Amino acid sequence: MAGKPILDAVTSDPAVMGWMKGAPPPPELAIDPAQGNHMRFPYTRWSFSHMREFLPTQLVSRGEGPASPLPRALRDDLDAVTFRPAGVGDPMRWDAGLLANFTDGVVILHKGAIVQERYFGVTGPLSRHIAFSVTKSFVGTLAEMLIDEGRLDETAPVSAYVPELADSGYGNATVRHVMDMTTGIDYSEDYTDPRSGIGAFSLALGLTPRPSGYNGPTSLYRYLPDLRGEGSHGAAFTYRTVNTEVLGWIVARIEGQRIADVLSRRIWQPLGMECDADLLTDSAGTGFTGGGLNPVLRDMARFGEAMRMGGRYNGAQVIPAGVVDSITRGGKPEDFARANYPQLPGWSYRSQWWVTHNAHGAFTARGIHGQTIYVDPLAEMVIARFASHPVAANSALDGASLPAYHAMGEYLRSAS
Repeated sequence: MAGKPILDAVTSDPAVMGWMKGAPPPPELAIDPAQGNHMRFPYTRWSFSHMREFLPTQLVSRGEGPASPLPRALRDDLDAVTFRPAGVGDPMRWDAGLLANFTDGVVILHKGAIVQERYFGVTGPLSRHIAFSVTKSFVGTLAEMLIDEGRLDETAPVSAYVPELADSGYGNATVRHVMDMTTGIDYSEDYTDPRSGIGAFSLALGLTPRPSGYNGPTSLYRYLPDLRGEGSHGAAFTYRTVNTEVLGWIVARIEGQRIADVLSRRIWQPLGMECDADLLTDSAGTGFTGGGLNPVLRDMARFGEAMRMGGRYNGAQVIPAGVVDSITRGGKPEDFARANYPQLPGWSYRSQWWVTHNAHGAFTARGIHGQTIYVDPLAEMVIARFASHPVAANSALDGASLPAYHAMGEYLRSAS
């Protein structure tokens, strides 16, 4: 029997496939979260731009003020920029790279102006697309702001802020261990194994349907205290979404507000975002800080531009310059090296941001399936991207993404 044809970015276009068309859509076109297909390719090419229809959300309000200006200086020469994908001999054009990575939308800023903006499938300028772990970088920035204000001690144990975690594996971890993903916790982030830590986490969150007879935790704050320790804190970088859930709990506890409201007050309103965002929640109303933010793409770019400008944006110092300095100096490369990311040599991780330590001083927020904010200070460039790649792990995308970002930075820098 012949296998099913392999879908590429063109043949899996959600508008062409017709997902959710009809009133109601026929069964063959319906996306049903009870079946979990909202998290399976190719349905994800539609669902990632409509996540509020599948899970509860909280509003991250932009407030009532005017949107901050985002000038346009569109260029028609950028698609022809070429790069050499990692491990491939032949060069690739920028526009081909967008298709190779199942891009749903891309915005490139150069010197604060939009030089390219493009959308694919059912994603558009006003689509609130899930950013997955790009969310972590927003939360890490909030934590750094609290440290800068003297309200959060990075050397203090997690239990000093969240006593509910005192008997968990986080009981003797410090805030900095959590921020830099150097905790020793019995938890794995294997997206291909439903029995892994991230699989159990997804069930507690409600992101994936719970099997019949499920008797595990049904909210994040019931799930986290059950995590046990494994190994030593501070020994090595190990990427774990649960660390950000702990950090989000700390930030919300200090601020005395839901994390969606903290994001609104501290980032969305001061940056003059043009649209509200959605934050996925569990059944108890706890915001999914490890990956639940759903913004529009231009607002992701605004955040990246603020970080590029040392925290200054919309005529104000929105994020303290010391916060950006702390993030961009990166973590310990030797801790990161132990995690064995062959496509990320010399990188480090700090405060929920990935730091390249390359010649351009680039740093990035990264989410599964291809979500990105890539900041290149030397090239005065920010790239924001939504995507719905069929493979979750960024190792499947980096070969045709990271060289493309760097090449675009080199081109814009030389063409200025």
